[in-house]
Amino acid sequence: MKVILEVNNLKKTFKLSKKQQKIEKTKLKVRVAVNNLSFKAYEGQIYGLLGPNGAGKTTTLRIISTLIKQDEGDALVDGLSISKNPEKVRSKIGFLTSDLKLDEFFTPNYLFDYFSNLHGVDAKVRNERKELMFKKFGIDEFKEVKVSDLSTGMKQKISLVISLVHDPKIIIFDEPTNGLDVITAKTVIDFLLDLKTQGKTIILSTHIFSLVERICDQVGIIIDGRMVLETSMTDFSVPNSLEKRFFELYEQNRGEIYG
Repeated sequence: MKVILEVNNLKKTFKLSKKQQKIEKTKLKVRVAVNNLSFKAYEGQIYGLLGPNGAGKTTTLRIISTLIKQDEGDALVDGLSISKNPEKVRSKIGFLTSDLKLDEFFTPNYLFDYFSNLHGVDAKVRNERKELMFKKFGIDEFKEVKVSDLSTGMKQKISLVISLVHDPKIIIFDEPTNGLDVITAKTVIDFLLDLKTQGKTIILSTHIFSLVERICDQVGIIIDGRMVLETSMTDFSVPNSLEKRFFELYEQNRGEIYG
C-alpha cells in the first residue's frame, strides 16, 4: 500500500494568557497541544484519530491542512511537504471542520461556483460535479436559498460539498457527524465510505468509538497531544474492545502536558 500521508514529529505550543492560566489552574505559560506526533495513512483507507476533547486532534488536522504552522516537525501529503509546498498541499486535500462558517448572504449555488473557480476547476467539470453532489445530498431544491435561511444540517452538507469541489485525493474531516441529526449523519458516513471505494484517503478526528469501529481501517489514539497507540482496526475484532483499550491507555497516560 502507498503511504499518502506521513506525519513526522509534529509539535505545536500555544501561549497561555493570564486568564487562561486561571481557568486551567496552572502557573505555566505555554501549553503543548501536539507533542512529537507521528503517524502514517495509506491510500484508499480511512484513518481515525481518536481522542478526548482537547487531545490535540483538531490542531493536528489544521497543521496538516496548512491552516496553522507547526513549531517543529513536518508532514508529507502525497510526497509534498506542508512546510515547503503549502499551496500544492492545499490542492491535494479537502478539509471540513464544524467550525467552517459559510457566508450566510450567499446561496449554495454561488458558493460552489466561487470555490470551484478558486481551485481552477473547469466550468464543464464544475457543473457536472455540482449536479451530482447537490442531488446526492438533497441540496438541489435549496441551491438558490441564502445560507442564513437553511438548517444546521443543510449548512453542514453544503460545507462538505464545497470542501470537495476540486476532487481532492485526501479528505480531512474534523468531527464529521458533530451536531448532525441521525439522518444527515448517516448520509455523511455513507458518503465517506463511497469516497473510500473511489480510492480516496480519509482522515477523520472523532471521540465516537462506534464511528471508528464502523468505518476506519486504521486508528491512532491521541491523549494530551501524544500518539499513544497506532494500529489496524482488525486488532479490535471483539465488541467494545476499542473502548476498553482506549480507557486503559487514558488511565495510563492522562495528565496535562505543559512546557
